[in-house]
Amino acid sequence: MTRIEQIEVIPVRYPTVGFFKFFKDGRPAVIIKITADDGTVGWGQSVPIPTWSYETLESCVTTLKQYIVPKLIGLDPFDLDSIHRAMDAAISPSFSTGMPIAKAGVDIALHDLAGKLLGVNLAQRWGKRSGGEIRLSWTLNPRSLDEIESLIDEGWQRGYRNFNVKVAPDPTFDLELCRRVKERVPDGFLWADANGGYDPATALWVAPKLADIGVSVLEQPVKANRLAAYRDLRRQGALPIILDEGVVSPSDLIEFLRLDILDGVAMKPARCGGLLSARRQVEILLDAGLMFLGSGLTDPDISLSASVALYAAYDLKFPAALNGPQFLGYSVLASSDQQPMDGKISAPTGPGLGIEPDESRIEAIRV
Repeated sequence: MTRIEQIEVIPVRYPTVGFFKFFKDGRPAVIIKITADDGTVGWGQSVPIPTWSYETLESCVTTLKQYIVPKLIGLDPFDLDSIHRAMDAAISPSFSTGMPIAKAGVDIALHDLAGKLLGVNLAQRWGKRSGGEIRLSWTLNPRSLDEIESLIDEGWQRGYRNFNVKVAPDPTFDLELCRRVKERVPDGFLWADANGGYDPATALWVAPKLADIGVSVLEQPVKANRLAAYRDLRRQGALPIILDEGVVSPSDLIEFLRLDILDGVAMKPARCGGLLSARRQVEILLDAGLMFLGSGLTDPDISLSASVALYAAYDLKFPAALNGPQFLGYSVLASSDQQPMDGKISAPTGPGLGIEPDESRIEAIRV
């Protein structure tokens, strides 16, 4: 029986391009290399953002090295349920999964390792159609209204026809931003993401006005713990209300479904502990007839490959807000096959994640 022999934890920092409000000094990440006792290697990635979540580069590294990795040596890499139980025993939950971003990197590496051991990619292992491509959404995060036109032009020239905009806390700015985007791209899917930045009263006031402009969905309008506000927004019915930050585990999602406070979820494997949890949540959403949207945490190459594989396997219907290729100026992969073309990105088809890092490129950005 195959066993986990070694786990390496490598902190890195990717250089960024352009302005994105969540990053001040590059994009921190933790690359995880899991080696089986037969020498097969699986690669994963944890992608902390301290301005978005409580997890930092430093906390991910210490959590992995001191608490999680020692529990996993010698375990069966195919037994993901047991491995997640071991990780949850090492780092217990509070409201939901504890340190899910750190754990996601391990989960992704194990999916890659198992796929390579079996000689199949993720879609094949899940019994889904292999390959395919997904449409992408271009992220607009202007600091002033004067920047809007040039940012739209940049995305348009690169083949993007759908846009997601960062809104909140200023509803006046947001309404004008969305009006201008819709005027320029009237047929595109326009996705407004507040990252919990509105107070409940403002969210209830602005949602109908965003709908009148032509916004398609409103993501995370208020803080994740304001459940009564989500109930009120859902009852208002002005826009589909999409949850993000507050949904980490499948049990979270089931509870929120019972409370009837959402129309869908912006799925992020990196946010919810990895592909095992994300895949189960996608199936819950589809079974309930709710919206499954694909998003990310400005995922670099390895984590991005995992997200693209999941979304393509489950036939994502909406443009995915995967903006790693937009804001990151570096890749650790040995090839450039992952680059979007004409606003679309192809699912990897090789074994596991279908990608192979270049370890010299990893060393170049190690911190």
